Amino acid sequence: MTSSTVLVTGGSARIGAAIVQAFADHGWHVVIHYGESHDEAETLASTLPSAETVHCDLADGDAAVTMVEALAARLPDWRCLVNCAAIFEPDAATQLDPATNLRSMQINARTPARMAQAYLARARAAAGRRVIQFTDQKLANPNPDFFSYTMSKHAAASTVPMLAMGAARRDDRVYALAPGAILASHDQSEAETEVSHRMNLLGRKTGPDEVAEATLFLAQGHLASGQTLYVDSGQHLLAQPRDVIYLAREGQPR
Repeated sequence: MTSSTVLVTGGSARIGAAIVQAFADHGWHVVIHYGESHDEAETLASTLPSAETVHCDLADGDAAVTMVEALAARLPDWRCLVNCAAIFEPDAATQLDPATNLRSMQINARTPARMAQAYLARARAAAGRRVIQFTDQKLANPNPDFFSYTMSKHAAASTVPMLAMGAARRDDRVYALAPGAILASHDQSEAETEVSHRMNLLGRKTGPDEVAEATLFLAQGHLASGQTLYVDSGQHLLAQPRDVIYLAREGQPR
């Protein structure tokens, strides 16, 4: 193995798979993490020139740290960790669901932070290491829907400047990447996405390929550590009273 390596959590499907494909197309060795999507991960890996799969339930933070430490021990040039995996489960500002909150905070915030810490402590890379933590445009454009999810993404975002200041070396970079509405989610139909995903300043859908390209850009380390990059066609610059899933169903303007 001579190429730089990237680990993409949730890399077997959706945005994660687009990121995996983009890195593979640019000559990276890709480690595809999966939770329950074994067949999808193996199928994707089989189509790439240099790839492997790794399983871990991100609800188990200790197991996730062990996974990172095991990879760090054998990968000679582990250049980038992309924490893309997340759960997006509904609860409300009026009453969070404790089980949803616990699971969201664990998978979306606590485990990615611990993985980043383990990576920055153990991984080797020839030209600096990159951590890319996925957050959400809801950081700047909050609404009361998906309360625990949004709380977890705020928690994840708070770790980025702290990791950049306290855990990274001079040649390392720690970033947040904040996408907007990209693919159909929750109980949306594809037809509904045509309306809801255009509720942004540019009135256009943002594609998973754009998120993948942004991830590749951040992996080059051309931005100062600790920064957040939004990929959402300007959605985060709006003030939306509800999630776009519900705005579209209620026929409200963007």
